[in-house]
Amino acid sequence: MRSTFGVLGEICAHTDGRTVELGPARQRCVLAALLANANRQVSADELAERVWGPAVPRRTAGTLRSYLSRLRTALQATGTCHIRHGAGGYLLEVDEADVDLHAFHRLLTRARTEPDDAAAALYEQALGLWRGEAFADADTPWFAAQRGVLDAERLAAQLDLADIELRLGHHDRLLAELSARASAHPLNERAVGQLMLALYRAGRRAEALGRYQDTRRRLAGELGIDPGPALWRLHNQILSADPELARPAPTPYPAPPTQAPKTLTTMPVPRQLPAPPPLFTGRGRELAALDGALRAGPRSDRSVAIAAICGTGGIGKTWLALHWAHRNIENFPDGQLYVNLRGFAPASPPTPPEAAVRTFLDALGVAPAAIPVDVEAQTALYRSLVAGKRMLIVLDNARDTTQLAPLLPGTSSCTVLVTSRHQLAGLVAGHGAHPLALDTLDPVEARHLLARHLGAERMAAEPRPAADLLEHCAGLPLALGIVAARATMHPDFPLAALAEELRGDTTRLDALDAGELTADLRTVFSWSYQALTPAAAGLLRLLGSHPGPDISRPAAASLAGLTAEGVRPLLAELVRASLITEPVPGRFGFHDLLRAYAAEQARARLPAGERRAALHRVLDHYVHTAHAAALLLYPHRHPIALPAPVPGAVVVGLDGHQQAMGWFTAEHAVLLGVLRQAAEGGAGNGTGAGNGNGAGNEAGREAGDTAAQGTQGAQGTQGTQGTQGTAEGAAQGFPAHAWQLAWALEDYFDRQGHWHDHLHTHLVALAAANRGTDPAGRAHAHNGLARPCARLGRYADALDHLERALASFTELGDHVGQARAHHGMAWVFGLQGQHDTALGHAEQALFLYRVRGNRPGMALALNGVGWYHTLLGRHRSALDYCEQALALHRELGHRHGEAAAWDSLGHAHRHLGHHEQAITCCRRALRLFQEAGDRYAEAEALLSLGDAHEAAGDSGAAGATWQDALEILSQLGHPDAEQARARLRDRTAHPVSAVATSADHGR
Repeated sequence: MRSTFGVLGEICAHTDGRTVELGPARQRCVLAALLANANRQVSADELAERVWGPAVPRRTAGTLRSYLSRLRTALQATGTCHIRHGAGGYLLEVDEADVDLHAFHRLLTRARTEPDDAAAALYEQALGLWRGEAFADADTPWFAAQRGVLDAERLAAQLDLADIELRLGHHDRLLAELSARASAHPLNERAVGQLMLALYRAGRRAEALGRYQDTRRRLAGELGIDPGPALWRLHNQILSADPELARPAPTPYPAPPTQAPKTLTTMPVPRQLPAPPPLFTGRGRELAALDGALRAGPRSDRSVAIAAICGTGGIGKTWLALHWAHRNIENFPDGQLYVNLRGFAPASPPTPPEAAVRTFLDALGVAPAAIPVDVEAQTALYRSLVAGKRMLIVLDNARDTTQLAPLLPGTSSCTVLVTSRHQLAGLVAGHGAHPLALDTLDPVEARHLLARHLGAERMAAEPRPAADLLEHCAGLPLALGIVAARATMHPDFPLAALAEELRGDTTRLDALDAGELTADLRTVFSWSYQALTPAAAGLLRLLGSHPGPDISRPAAASLAGLTAEGVRPLLAELVRASLITEPVPGRFGFHDLLRAYAAEQARARLPAGERRAALHRVLDHYVHTAHAAALLLYPHRHPIALPAPVPGAVVVGLDGHQQAMGWFTAEHAVLLGVLRQAAEGGAGNGTGAGNGNGAGNEAGREAGDTAAQGTQGAQGTQGTQGTQGTAEGAAQGFPAHAWQLAWALEDYFDRQGHWHDHLHTHLVALAAANRGTDPAGRAHAHNGLARPCARLGRYADALDHLERALASFTELGDHVGQARAHHGMAWVFGLQGQHDTALGHAEQALFLYRVRGNRPGMALALNGVGWYHTLLGRHRSALDYCEQALALHRELGHRHGEAAAWDSLGHAHRHLGHHEQAITCCRRALRLFQEAGDRYAEAEALLSLGDAHEAAGDSGAAGATWQDALEILSQLGHPDAEQARARLRDRTAHPVSAVATSADHGR
């Protein structure tokens, strides 16, 4: 009996030629998801997400089990395929040779090792397995992603087979097929080249040349690029009737190297490469050297393939790396990771390796809460995730081998491409890297690059000035690009005028001729800078002081003192001049050296008072927008008093919880740098935007130290750059902005599980408050430090900070601050099960809120007191306090607080045996949390509702509700997911704790 299974078309199964009935579409999708991972376990959660999509409907667990049961019955007839269920999920046992997907990959692997005749037969057999679109009747995001990968592999196989057929001289019978493929993929230069070669060999030279011109126009019009070197070389060979083309010869496109079979995984496939350089030219020898050094696939010595592109700044290292990476992207189907290590950024220290590893873990789908605290453990997790994957890792602008070593994978399946100004001898000697020293462009390549910028017609009209430009730029790609940008911005300028400027300024010529990078680039930047309108030049100067990796349009407007619409044309002008980039709509970035040049111009041309005023405006933009966003996340939170934003600061208007969360997410990395700049006074000399992330994480481990020790830890060895500038820079810090921004970030960091960032920002804020002798800032910073310490299990440190906060608030006479500190102490003691002590602090918080007449605080404290009463078994007293809290929250319109009170009431009623009331209360809490868009609180309310169902004897409803909670907590990557799993494991004796209920009532 022979059974086969197909997903390369409609999902199907056959036994001895007879179709096996697989049931409805969703049930067939379950089988397809298991076939994709044949003989490997897939968890129930992963299986559900594949079949239903990321927003898995409630109560899918039962439906999934039903589908699997029916599939087992249907597959019994095959006798060769079985579905097993184990602790890790579901596994489909099947001979992979009987699954068309895996048979396709196996045939391709064999084909790439055989001579042409045998390989052609294997490719035809592999492509013959396709019956239509892969997973044709599956429409979820996971299936769509797999379909995209398989479509790319199918096209690559078709192109490989065409190369072989052309080498065998079968161009005549290929013409129709190649023409159809080139029409279907008009931007695929490999497909176009195959058609051109076949047309030429068939005596249709004019058509081949016409196809090239059509492709060149399309590439220029749609992508703004010219054909690549292989297609350009083929075009020239056809023009010159190169005899090599007249006979079957190796294709100019290298066939893909031998590679292991593609396996489908559930790990996200990162695609982090920046866009390919649009005007890349030449570098044929260097590209060939990289091809030789970085051949994809298993290596005989089992070492990691590493190439290190080294050379002076502006020489084109990154362009070469990205061009090669995109040209070979099909060889790395498991993804590409990219990081700019900022090894030579004048305005900030190099990116710490641990910060780069964190970005890789994020890209690989690791939830923040699941990332280990220890840096070595983070590195080990990263290497485990990429082990066995065919991935490309691009480490751009590295400082030294020490910075690189933790980022190198431990498996030979990965390929690493490094760029650096240093030779990286340690990487070559210790890790077997292949060095590639990058020199200037040769005269032919330099002329071609300038012609692509300016157009051959313009250069032909002024041949002598064009030759002068080439001579004085000395083959430096960035110099050529910037000179051409100025000429392009002013098409009416004669090239002779630009050449005369170069000839007349001996310092500029000396810099270019001598190859002195800093002087060279500063001078070339100045030509482009001087061509800007005064307003755009002023904005460029101000952007140089911004600390973040990128900047939004409203933040840029605040720097310039303009409206968001007013700054739009200035940003567009800078983008057109290639002085800034717009990697995503509305966000703008700088090259490191351009940022340094802009900062120099600001220091030279702007008085210190103007620079300080610009920094004040942009800090007000961030602080006021963050404050508003924080109150949208938790509307009942007691706000801090902010002075009105200074004139010219743009405050972003956010509407609702989702926009607030989206703004925090987009600005996360920027806000870390902004907070540090505010604390350390980075506007003074342009060097205050130090990164210091790694030092901050290290400082987080010392959260329990004294304030002075915390300050020292927050700066660390890498974060001190911002304080090493002039006395002017230190004196012009904005310590109040630092702690206010840290305050605004608290709930965002907490809900996303970014507790290390939470800890670090408050240590920096505390240091700033201490330097600025700001007792209110010191009090709020200590209060804010308690939460991440407690989340990380450092309860003694959390209480120490709360005691310091309480002392400071008491000294200030701030009763609301004192109440918040007591409220925090109640929460921390409650987390440790010390409910009597927690109740005492909750009662003290209630007293202080009443003294001040703070009704929102009273409502929170009433619920907290009631909560600890019910945890102590005083459920009737709890009802009284929580009902008071409910009434007050309703009166104030605090829907989130009302939800928390309903949840507490549900807990008390459940323990009093009032099962119907408990279920009603929990449902009301759930609905309100859902309306507020608070996913974490929604999950906690579901846990409480499941507890109420269990107490009422409805185990089925309890299990389904806990499952819903688990799905949300798992999506959030929250550690409370384990409590939901515990309930599901044991429905008769599940733990119910203060930690896992009511969205942190005691907080």
